[in-house]
Amino acid sequence: MSAPTRKRRWLTICAITASAALVATPAGAAPGKGKKPFGARVLAQLAAARDTSIGAVSPRAKAEDDDGNEADEIAEGADQYAEARTSPGVVAPGAYGAAWTGLTNLPRTGGGWRHITGLPYDSDDSRYRDIDSNSSGGSGDVTGRMAAIAADDDGYVYAGSAGGGVWRSQRGGGHWKPISDELPSQSTGALALDGAGRLWLGTGEATTNADAYLGSGVYVLSHPHHGTFSSRSRVGGDELESTTIHELRFGGGKVWAATSAGVWSHSTKTLKGAWKLEYAPNPDYLPGGSKDDDPDAAYKNIANDIAIDPKDPSKVVLAVGWRSGDDYNGFYTRVNGTWTRITSGFGDLPTDADNVGNVTFARSADGSRYYAVDQSPEQLNTNPDSGLEGVFVSKSGSPAGPWTKIADYKGLAGSGSALTTAGYMPGVQAWYNQFLTVDPSDPEHVYAGLEEVYETKDGGSTWSTVGPYWNFTFSCWSIDPAKQTGDCDQTTHSDQHGVAIGRYHGKSFVYVGNDGGVYKRPVHGSQDASGHATDWTSLNDGTIDTLQYYSVGIGKDLDHGGVSVTGGLQDNGQSILRGDDKVMGSNFGGDGGDTLTDPANGCDIAEEYVYLAIQVTQNCAVNDGSWTTDPAKATSYNVAPADNATGEARFIAPLAADMKSSSTWIAGGRHVWVQTHGYAIRSGDEWKSVYDLGAGRTATAVAASGGKVYAAWCGPCNNQGFARGISVGNEDGTGWHDIALPVDGTVPNRYLSGFAVDPKNADHVFLAVNGFSRHWTEGPGAGVGHVFESTDAGTTWKDISANLPDVPTNSAIVTPNGGIAVATDLGVVYRAPGRTKWQRVGSLPAVAVLQLKLSPDGSTLYAATHGRGIHTIKVRDLG
Repeated sequence: MSAPTRKRRWLTICAITASAALVATPAGAAPGKGKKPFGARVLAQLAAARDTSIGAVSPRAKAEDDDGNEADEIAEGADQYAEARTSPGVVAPGAYGAAWTGLTNLPRTGGGWRHITGLPYDSDDSRYRDIDSNSSGGSGDVTGRMAAIAADDDGYVYAGSAGGGVWRSQRGGGHWKPISDELPSQSTGALALDGAGRLWLGTGEATTNADAYLGSGVYVLSHPHHGTFSSRSRVGGDELESTTIHELRFGGGKVWAATSAGVWSHSTKTLKGAWKLEYAPNPDYLPGGSKDDDPDAAYKNIANDIAIDPKDPSKVVLAVGWRSGDDYNGFYTRVNGTWTRITSGFGDLPTDADNVGNVTFARSADGSRYYAVDQSPEQLNTNPDSGLEGVFVSKSGSPAGPWTKIADYKGLAGSGSALTTAGYMPGVQAWYNQFLTVDPSDPEHVYAGLEEVYETKDGGSTWSTVGPYWNFTFSCWSIDPAKQTGDCDQTTHSDQHGVAIGRYHGKSFVYVGNDGGVYKRPVHGSQDASGHATDWTSLNDGTIDTLQYYSVGIGKDLDHGGVSVTGGLQDNGQSILRGDDKVMGSNFGGDGGDTLTDPANGCDIAEEYVYLAIQVTQNCAVNDGSWTTDPAKATSYNVAPADNATGEARFIAPLAADMKSSSTWIAGGRHVWVQTHGYAIRSGDEWKSVYDLGAGRTATAVAASGGKVYAAWCGPCNNQGFARGISVGNEDGTGWHDIALPVDGTVPNRYLSGFAVDPKNADHVFLAVNGFSRHWTEGPGAGVGHVFESTDAGTTWKDISANLPDVPTNSAIVTPNGGIAVATDLGVVYRAPGRTKWQRVGSLPAVAVLQLKLSPDGSTLYAATHGRGIHTIKVRDLG
């Protein structure tokens, strides 16, 4: 969950697949709609509401005072993630598939990965109630984002994660086992059980956010209580590779798939044979079409859901449309065999393109009711409070309607919601957060998910917020470290994506999946006087680790022995694992970016938020919450350099410590910043600008050793005029110069993502280059290669990629024995000292590794994966 001071997260389509094409769709992009479609998110008001409730003003809020416009931050975070992998051009289909094949065919190093974050992660850990923590918010134990949920009546629950694959529980939740590790894509779009009890998996997450990965198609598990998914269980051919899949629906002997490339169907009786394209509104933009290379192609055929009439499966309604708006948005049905837009007779549910965006359907088991949630592009573009058009019911039981509105954002805000402040109300992210389900035993008992979980027991006449966003704004809340969240009951994590109803030991439960994992409560559960559920249970027991790390930091744990391990996470703050911990805690909230940890003292920590907003602590951010009544008792400090205030830094900006001095830090925005007070820094004024990269340029990577600094930059950073470069100089501000990097393939004209400096020689440096080589990237100067070496401080470079598969690389590190390890979007590779060829390290699933770090003594390599937690391996075993 985000930091108390404002709600920010990375949101876009940045589509990446382990088996298909990469398509980047920046959040602000929409054909004909301009680059920033979102209304203002005046989240400072939300911060003020919480500050008022606790009687103190956060120093972080003061230091980061801006217009609170989350829309700009969403777009920037989205663009950054996409740009790294696509600029300067368009990536062709098949890139990740070829990369995965190449990686799995590499020879292996010795040793194996050890998973160290496979234990509960308590977001309410009472040890860490400092000023920038969300502890006491009420989410309890969390893990990474869950995109889809399925459950049966035998106690089996299936959870599909954003980047860590599908997991199974046979005990009504908890005690999880991964069941899709053999697949080339670990990104889940949809999970569904058919009438025969088979489990269907649609790969490719469709939440249109910054770290959503495309998939490799649809798979089926015939006996889901046992066994695992395999590549042999794929349905059809390669028609659905390189797509995201929003929903899988069944009817008339078919399975229907709502994808980013239109609506497709396949027989459920035979799994062979090609998928049939039922409808694509703009087929010229599909792969192989005359406009498939158009920059807007990824937006032109987005399907969100399919509604099938239970009384007549030949009657089908398609919900089609890009969330930010396009002319093709709308509902479609077959008329005389031709898919035709519905323009009338629908009742309250809009049919015009401006008010049909992301849509989710659900029908009752008895066929008497159909329900729908609709997100409106017009509301998204113009309403600062919400993008929700409404929740609707068709009492005829037919998706043809007529439909009646039964909820809007104002009504939901009055149902016990925590989101009652202008600028952030229910449905503000309805394009990202949606689920809907009906109690099989009661057609008027409905659960709806947006940022929060809502329940109606009377078909929508009244609603309760049974899963509020958090508990901070309620009178029952208290920061008392003796309690999880004062006198409030546990809620769920925010941002809902998946839902299912199942039975365990004869009792019905509702299971919800969100940015914090999986939660359950009885279908007929209890509520307090405010309508909040009193019986949520977190199912994130540590056996399921889908945490999405961006970074990792390691330092000696002087109090407990061993090491302290921290890491920045997507929407789950920063985790901290002390030497003797059985449960991880969360000492900072929000989207965690980079992490610096003093190797000599693991409680000296710097945590990056966004735009170089940096917080520092020297006690692991241990705090009992007394800062709420005495601000002087806060033990975390905002120390952002000036580029934070001017917005001249990347959303997640580079931050590093000098390899020879942990008290010297380098940060990159438009300027290269240096500060020499280490973890004792208390003010952003202590940073010194040692070099101006130039107007329009922002740093993408920084590194330093013994006073020498390397800074990579881009500007512009998108496909329109993409440029990149390297600047080198000294920490004292002397000797700065730009390296000549002509667009001739010497160093590709692609995103420069990381440096690895030889600890024995600061002039010896390696460069990691993101994106794909020109075989896959259609852009000027894309070049070839992913790892380059310089022995003269960057003046000249040599491509040392050799047998390395053509896969985006994110960071690199030189090991104490002179080897080099590289983090890629599909795992880790290693080149032993004195060798020229690369080997695959261990056998991680097809998961992105974003950062590598060494333990304080250099003996252990740590890998921050974006979907399967943190893993370690002994350097001596690499060979």
